[in-house]
Amino acid sequence: MRKEYDVLVIGPVSLDHNIDYQGNERKEVGGAVVASGYAAAKSGSRTAVFTKLNPKDADVEERFSGSGADVYWKESKETCSIRNQYFTADKEKRECTSMGKCDPFRFDELPDVAAKIYHFAGLVYGDFDGALFSEAARHGKVAVDVQCLLRHVEPDRTMAFHDWAEKKTYLPVIDYLKTDAAEAEILTGLTDRVEAAKLLHSWGAKEVLITHNTEVLAYDGEQIYTCPIKARNLSGRTGRGDTTFAGYITERVSAGIPEALQYCTALVSLKMETPGPFQGTREDVLDYIREFY
Repeated sequence: MRKEYDVLVIGPVSLDHNIDYQGNERKEVGGAVVASGYAAAKSGSRTAVFTKLNPKDADVEERFSGSGADVYWKESKETCSIRNQYFTADKEKRECTSMGKCDPFRFDELPDVAAKIYHFAGLVYGDFDGALFSEAARHGKVAVDVQCLLRHVEPDRTMAFHDWAEKKTYLPVIDYLKTDAAEAEILTGLTDRVEAAKLLHSWGAKEVLITHNTEVLAYDGEQIYTCPIKARNLSGRTGRGDTTFAGYITERVSAGIPEALQYCTALVSLKMETPGPFQGTREDVLDYIREFY
């Protein structure tokens, strides 16, 4: 009997070197799969994560210990590793350097489980290809954070953002597409987030989520929804988009767009007040909603 999950979060863990604008360095095992996996599981969703790494570099079971997520992993020649140099206190400006790249993911490597949503939480171009999304769409809903389709490792190991050449081919298989405001502009050429969301939907993405430092926007082809971010400080800014997206898609299993949007925005507002992945509970988020929304 196959195990059943609300969401299977797929992507590489990363050995992160985060250096703040004052030069303080913090090393941790992070990555979108960590922030997303914790956010989904701590919110009460039946969550599995699938990652790849070189086991010499990190203990993946230990990283997810206490998260509530079931962990599956396969060996990769290299572990993804990224150096994030932040230049401002709000962490909006940063330079990213690749210090290691994970082997690409294939569908036949995924655990033999049933998942309502396949959440692709990659880090750099090459982690996934469009054919992987198409195959996943035959088994469940597909959620893609577009960062890993735009962020390329250049020959000098710096990271640069380029448009996703195959976007019009594969957006139609994506149920939930997440971008931030800058990524939405790269994909569409539009600075207006509402217009960008409408264009991405017209190209095939069924629901579009665009994050910004002031709010989160959702669009389903019929109505634009927004919800303000109300974090009291930004010490836990890293993982903002991953937390938001995981909170949104797992809420959408049983809730409408306005409810899911409010939940994920409150979740990320609360999470950003503390470094690391979300360690609270669903009740903490509901309390936050009652207090601030």
